[in-house]
Amino acid sequence: MFRILIYLLAAYGLLVIYAYFFSDYKIFPVPDSSYRDSSRIIKIKVSDKNKISAIYFPNKKATYTILFSHGNALDIGMIVPSLLEFQSHGFSVFSYDYEGYGTSEGKPTEAHAYEDAYAAYRYLTQILHIPPKHIIVYGHSLGAAMAVELAANKPVAGVILESPFLTAFRTATQIPLVPFDKFNNLEKIKKIRVPILVIQGKEDDVVPFWQGQYLYHQANSPKFFLWVDHANHSDVALVAGKVYWQTINDFVKQNLRQP
Repeated sequence: MFRILIYLLAAYGLLVIYAYFFSDYKIFPVPDSSYRDSSRIIKIKVSDKNKISAIYFPNKKATYTILFSHGNALDIGMIVPSLLEFQSHGFSVFSYDYEGYGTSEGKPTEAHAYEDAYAAYRYLTQILHIPPKHIIVYGHSLGAAMAVELAANKPVAGVILESPFLTAFRTATQIPLVPFDKFNNLEKIKKIRVPILVIQGKEDDVVPFWQGQYLYHQANSPKFFLWVDHANHSDVALVAGKVYWQTINDFVKQNLRQP
């Protein structure tokens, strides 16, 4: 019995060490860049050493600009079709790559990803002069953490979370197993005081569907949801079709203060 306890403690110790020192390799599976720097790629200074890449699709008729934070296995080159979809539905759209992604410099970490999101927000507000009340933060998967971070600490018009998770570690373990975590959306979402829309596929095989539901229930009102039958982690818009865009448009028109 004592030997079993020693083995269990050793296994737990290894789990804690892995989570603390090596989890970034799992959280940030950086893909090969799908694009090269060109005239349409914006460079944003994040620190004295590093710049990140961003892209902007303006819409002259738009009231709101979507600040789009993407998932962990993508870069801005891969999500251009999604960005153009938002543009075609009446929004201006701005997205960026985390450090180490695409042609962004640096190394991806939790702290760096948050810094990158703040840098993108500053670019929108200080360089493009877009008022915070005209900015909707949108995050898919890992990007939901950046959207939550911004909305919890900066003025924005609203929040759209697609396929969000409670925390990074609980995406894999379901329950808290170590005395710390990363990307703690569960705690931060309680600080948000603007309208929130949570979207998730019921067949999500990356983030369990119940996590999106639980995150929604922990959010402050006004809050809204779209649960999509037969949709997985990254095909919600495709499966939901017109309902997806109608839900987003209704959320914006009916619940955000029109500037």
